[in-house]
Amino acid sequence: MLSIAELLSEHGPLQQTIDGFAPRRQQQEMAQAIAQALDVGDVLIAEAGTGTGKTVAYLIPALLSGKKIIISTGTKNLQDQLYFRDLPQVRNALGVPVSTALLKGRANYACLYRMDHKLKDGRYSAQQLEQLRAAEAWLQTTRSGDISECDSVPEDAPIWPQVTSTADNCLGAECPNVKECYVVKARQQAQQADILVINHHLFFADLALRDEGFGEILPGAEGFIFDEAHQLADVATQFFGISLSSRQLLDLARDALHEVLREAADEGGIQDKTDQVQKRVRDFRLLLGDTERRAPWQNIEHDERVMDALYDIRASLNGLERLLKPHVSRGAGVEKCWQRTRNQIARVEYFLSDAIGGPIDSDEALLPDANQYVRWYETRQRGFMLHMSPASIAQTFHDYITAHEAAWIFTSATLAVGDSFNYFASNLGIESAHTRRWDSPFDYQAQSLLYLPEGMPEPNARHYTRAVVDAAIPVINACEGRTFILVTSYRALNEVAGLLKPAIDYPLLVQGDQPRTELLNRFRALGNAVLVGTSSFWEGVDVKGSALSCVIIDKLPFASPDEPLLQARIQSMRERGMNPFFDYQIPEAVITLKQGIGRLIRDANDRGVLMLCDPRLRTKAYGKIFLKNLPRMTVTGDLSEVENFFSAMQAAATAI
Repeated sequence: MLSIAELLSEHGPLQQTIDGFAPRRQQQEMAQAIAQALDVGDVLIAEAGTGTGKTVAYLIPALLSGKKIIISTGTKNLQDQLYFRDLPQVRNALGVPVSTALLKGRANYACLYRMDHKLKDGRYSAQQLEQLRAAEAWLQTTRSGDISECDSVPEDAPIWPQVTSTADNCLGAECPNVKECYVVKARQQAQQADILVINHHLFFADLALRDEGFGEILPGAEGFIFDEAHQLADVATQFFGISLSSRQLLDLARDALHEVLREAADEGGIQDKTDQVQKRVRDFRLLLGDTERRAPWQNIEHDERVMDALYDIRASLNGLERLLKPHVSRGAGVEKCWQRTRNQIARVEYFLSDAIGGPIDSDEALLPDANQYVRWYETRQRGFMLHMSPASIAQTFHDYITAHEAAWIFTSATLAVGDSFNYFASNLGIESAHTRRWDSPFDYQAQSLLYLPEGMPEPNARHYTRAVVDAAIPVINACEGRTFILVTSYRALNEVAGLLKPAIDYPLLVQGDQPRTELLNRFRALGNAVLVGTSSFWEGVDVKGSALSCVIIDKLPFASPDEPLLQARIQSMRERGMNPFFDYQIPEAVITLKQGIGRLIRDANDRGVLMLCDPRLRTKAYGKIFLKNLPRMTVTGDLSEVENFFSAMQAAATAI
């Protein structure tokens, strides 16, 4: 059998079978380190710069390990890419008979029970009915039931939540369609596979005991590999707590009405009870204001009108629970709605009193220590979410990996601050891990230029965003479009877009105008566009070639000081004698900045300019921390050097 270095060499099977494969020392060393960790059951934290080929670097040792390995990715898109493209390529190149499976959360699979009942419902708009019939036709051909396969209905179509299930509304073993259930089939395949591909959300859903049944899969694993591991702490925070959303409540009302009309039609009061729930949910949303926000619960917990409206929601749920209870024996659907109602009442209780803990007979798990949780809320255009989130998930995660004997591999292009992994490891409670770091194999000195414009005002200045746009326009013109502008807030997003629209002659694409995938496809196809984006465009975006030749970042990406979880973490760190700015805020911003910078150079042939507008890189002592974490690039504050760089790029492209 060839060694890992030989497999990844210029004469190895991957070179011969995968288009564009190129041997890289960093990739070989990373693969060897992961193979060692899998072999002995170590914990390994590994940062690999852009272009290392980390996917192949962990797939080879996983496929050759002879063990059951679970690979978790940051997003469903990356999960699909890994399972349908990268994994088959590497497995075929190695010629190993390893079985694989893909598993997503239940909301990604069509529910036959709900689909059947929605088809009989008949209360739909013309567009919804068309989409429902298209989904029904697709169900006749699909084997997996994964809604991402249905090309005729967009993944974000409003019809999908109505014909997929959640942990709340799934009937489980009592479902009449359980033998044909796509979720059950996917889990059975997952249990049997040597390599299982999941995503971080699904992993933490299991740990948080949100998704019954999946727990039979994780204990069998001998190794876990987390790609895009820098996202883990944020994803975990979503699951190790309690949330209550307008969507959950409205879905409950709709499902309760449907199930009672179907299984207990002689109950005449259901329409009034569900209408009351829906009205009070909408009334509560109106009282939270007409802007989208994320704020601490303390901001509203003493507002009598808001709290009275929440008491009204609880009262309407109590009324629905009393109506449903006598009918639970008449069908699994009614019984499930009754259980959901009790659980939603318990969740409301968490936000009505400082005495944390739901009703004694609730199915909701009680939080172990309320002092370790942060209550906050967020509003969206038409809905709201109330959250009770852990201030830290370090101890919970530490306890899990300590109790579960396996190899644990954490990898990303952005895990370290300088050469230290302390920030990442402490957030997850990881102790005694081996750490390795490999720089990108790309030649940033030759391929890129870092432009720090001079004379920029301080970021808190009223006219700062206008100054950013004024400085960016000549760079965009020199680049002939082909630019990402990454901003740190939605306010800046809207202001930048408004200022740029009349000032440039290139196509302007703005986050929110279309789904992200459609915007990126348009950006690539146009070849000279300017795209303005905030958080979701800072990572997980891959545009190779000349279509993206410039990345402009408005500010150092410090989290908003109004962020509820940030406030809680800062307070907790101060109480422990730590310096939250240097121990938390700077490391978090460094990792986010590294993600944004990673959008620029995606290939050995890419060239481009990175423009960082924030003057604090030069005026503040901590600016040196950020600069030390950038790739080794030529730095300039002279616009003419930027123009010369792009002129040389264009001349080289013309010569080819």
